[in-house]
Amino acid sequence: MQDIIQIRASAKRNVLTTSLFGMTALLVAAGIFAWLPEAFFLAGVFVTSAGIVALLIAWFKFREPIFSLELSHESICYQHRKGQWHVNWSNIQRIDVPRAHRDLALEDLSLVGIKLKDYRPFLTTTPIKLMIHLLMEQRSLLLLGDKADSASGLSFSANLVEDDKHKLPDGTVLMGAQAMLANRMTKLRERLGYDLYINVSELDRSEQEFVQLLRECQEFVLSQQK
Repeated sequence: MQDIIQIRASAKRNVLTTSLFGMTALLVAAGIFAWLPEAFFLAGVFVTSAGIVALLIAWFKFREPIFSLELSHESICYQHRKGQWHVNWSNIQRIDVPRAHRDLALEDLSLVGIKLKDYRPFLTTTPIKLMIHLLMEQRSLLLLGDKADSASGLSFSANLVEDDKHKLPDGTVLMGAQAMLANRMTKLRERLGYDLYINVSELDRSEQEFVQLLRECQEFVLSQQK
């Protein structure tokens, strides 16, 4: 295993292409407004809007770290503009592609799921800003899983709100964003079987290939520690 394996998000590769498309669209729009009759005004507005949207998307992509994940001998490090989270290999119980019921069949999701042994190291080292981002990002996952909202007697909107108090197995009581994320992780574990989720758009390979890479890294690191 290399000292550090760096993973570049597939979405990050398109920054230059998206930027060029946006700038080209704005130049085309300027030409439409300058040289074509007024009948083409709406077409110019449409092309201008497309160029602005493309540049905004490129800007948001550019703001993200060059590498979305780094795998070292100690841990998995997820990197985001809101901060980083770290998970030690020894704290990982399971890594796999989550599955959810759709219609009458189980279907693989475009995610990599990580099940932790202990929430405390993750919750006490992850920045609050990143925790809030994860809470927002994971809302769509609440629609998935074996248990429908109706089975719990709660509406979907009620399920979006997490309690701001959580008690760890050792009796420690968490409050605020830490508790809300702990409750969300618990809820998603019950539904999908995992605590943390990495979207395939943040990877440089398929979710199945990344799962295999993580398993190999964990096996190697743990074997070296024996």
